[in-house]
Formats: sequence, structure tokens, C-alpha cells
Amino acid sequence: MGDSLWYRTVGEPVVIDPDLTENLQSDVVIVGAGYTGLSTALHLAEGGYSVAVIEAKQVGWGASGRNGGQVIPGLKLDPDDLERRFGAALVETAGATADLVFSLIEKHSIQCEPRRAGWIQGAHSPRALKALNGRAEQWARRGASVDFLSAAETKALTGTDVYCGSLIDRRAGTIQPLGYARGLARAARQAGAQIFGKSPVLSISKVPGGWRSNTAGGSVSSTHVVIATDAYSDRLWPGLANSFLTVRSIQMATKPLGKIAEEILPTGACVSESRKLSYYFRRDAAGRFLIGGRGPMREEKSAEGMFTALRSAIQQRYPAIADCEIEHQWSGKVSLTIDQLPHIHEPAPGIHIGHGYNGRGIAVSTLMGALLADRIAGGPMHSLIPPSPLQAIPWHRIRQPLLTAAIGYYRLKDALGFGS
Repeated sequence: MGDSLWYRTVGEPVVIDPDLTENLQSDVVIVGAGYTGLSTALHLAEGGYSVAVIEAKQVGWGASGRNGGQVIPGLKLDPDDLERRFGAALVETAGATADLVFSLIEKHSIQCEPRRAGWIQGAHSPRALKALNGRAEQWARRGASVDFLSAAETKALTGTDVYCGSLIDRRAGTIQPLGYARGLARAARQAGAQIFGKSPVLSISKVPGGWRSNTAGGSVSSTHVVIATDAYSDRLWPGLANSFLTVRSIQMATKPLGKIAEEILPTGACVSESRKLSYYFRRDAAGRFLIGGRGPMREEKSAEGMFTALRSAIQQRYPAIADCEIEHQWSGKVSLTIDQLPHIHEPAPGIHIGHGYNGRGIAVSTLMGALLADRIAGGPMHSLIPPSPLQAIPWHRIRQPLLTAAIGYYRLKDALGFGS
């Protein structure tokens, strides 16, 4: 729905990638030119592999060009729980995902308005506040720059008094997300990767020594194939699209606000909430206010009612800008896994799939690219997230009514003070 703000303000120049019109050979084929695919391509190309990225649209067309630009480290699970299940190494690596993003931006001089002013998770109830306090303590115990904030401290940093306290993670920050995607693509090309656009992969067939990825105009034969399509996955690999859920996220951005912007998020931190049905918001480099939240369940359904809800959320949190002009409205898809964790699948020798970012896409998908590259190259991180079987959700065919019911359940839990 509509071009995002990021397409109108991106600093990294667009590069028109050629269609795939011939039959080629490569060590690795990567399907999808979002953060996962581009990070994988960059890490492999820097390691000396020949890499071909095949994209159905253009670099950053999907979630990588539509998200809120919040770079949040860690996974959805709290670090103690994550360590019990997977070990301390994954907790440490997940906690450093924002470091990875900002180090790549610096290394490759990516024009994406990077700002590392932290992420605030606002508590909407005393019950949620207790959970955030525990989360902050767990990270602080591991040496992370994460703290618990009182209601007064939260108001000073957010410019609103709707939260009874918060967690602040100073490792986090914001970027211009499409600029980051294009910058990763530029760096991958400079390292030797080929990127082809407007070339949907129609099938992946087994051939002697590997696989052939076929498009309408050509093909690439390779030893390895990485499927990096996440929420925009189709039926290319059997069972993938049914192994997770997709929801729509909608966003709007005001016109530049001028001096009043200095009173809104005065330090430049980004914010999300402890609610299950959370709003998230930030300022951009030009002083626009951006806010996002859940969109309509069905692709074909109008989002006007949801955009009205975003307007109401602005008025509740920042009455001074309640009547400001909205410059852009857009939406995109987010993938959700049942266990709230990213997954790696290897359903056949040489086939690698990484997906499932649950709203933490920028930081976690960049790490996922490094992990997939390490699995192919046998690097030191190859076993951090062990591959899991690719399993379809049994009730996937009736997901829409079940998701609608789940949203009603989460709305009730939010009203009762529970949080994420």
C-alpha cells in the first residue's frame, strides 16, 4: 500500500539491477535482496565465494524498504530464557546485533541516517513494568547498557506521560532502512556479488552437483541456494510459506515538524510499547514523527480504520501534534513464528533458509545473513542457531479467523495490564 517515506528520502542511490537473461554458474544463489539475502551475499563475497542474488522486484522492495527503521538488539525472548534453551553464546551474539549493523554502516559508508540514541520500551501498566524491570536486570547483569527508568525519567526522554516507567537499551538506534538495504547491496557488489532484479525465481530444481534456480529469462546453477524471502515467501520451496504467520504492519509519517519536534523524543530515541498490540514510533532526520502498528488482517481489506487508530495514538501521546499534516502512509508484511524465534532450515543438502524475525528484522536479519554465510563456509558461528525441521503450522489454512481471535485475546490482556 503506497510507497514508503523511505523511497522518497533515501540517500543511497538506486542501482537498476539487470534482469537475469542467461544461464550462469555460481557457488551460491541467494533468492531475495532484502537484509537477509544482502547480508549473506556480502559476507560470502568477502570470503571469496561467487554469489548471485536473484530478486523478484528490486533491492529492498519488501520489508527492508518498509519497516520502521528501529535497530533493536536481542531476540524476543528474555536473555535468561534464551540462555537456558540455547546457551550463553547465542545471548551474547544476539545482544551484539545492533553493533553488527552499525559497524557495517561505518565500514561501508552507508548513507542511511544512522543514529544510536537508544530504544525505549514503555510500560503501559504496573504489571508490565515489573516484567520490563526484570528484563533490564537480566541484560545489565550481562554487562549490557540497559537500564530501568522511572515514570518521570521516561517522560523526560519520550516527551509523553502515558507510561509508568520503561526499559532503555542504549545499544539500539535508528536508520533510514531503504538506505541501509541499498548500502548493503552496494557493498556486496563491490565485493564481487552479482545482483539481478525483476527476475522472480520460478523453481529450484536438483541437478548434478547442486541446484538450478530458474527464472523466466535464465537460470543460475550453484552448489548452495539460500532462500531469504521471509514474510514475502511464496510456494517456491514446499512448506515454507505455511511454516510461519504473516501480519500487516502500517505506518504513517507527518511532515517535518520544525521546532516542536525538539519536544518529541528529545534525545532521538525510538520507542515501542509493552503491549502485545504495540505502537512504535520515532523521529527521522528531518524532524518527521513516524508511528506504526498493526494493519488489517486481510491483504485486500482497507487500512483506513487502522490509520485512524494511528492518528488517535498520536493524539493520546502527543496532543500538540494531533492535527499535524500526514505526508506518507504505507504498509508491509511481518513474519511471526510460533516460538517467537528466528529459524534456520536445511530441508535438503545445499538448501538454506533463514526467516522469522518477529518485528526485530533489521538487526536479527543482518545477523541471520552472517549465520547463513558461516553455515556455508563452515565459520565459527555456524552452529549458534541449529537448523530445525521445516514444519507447516497445522492450522495454517484457517489462520485468518484464528489470528482475529488471537488479536481479541491480546487486546483483552493489554487492557488487563499484561505485556510482551
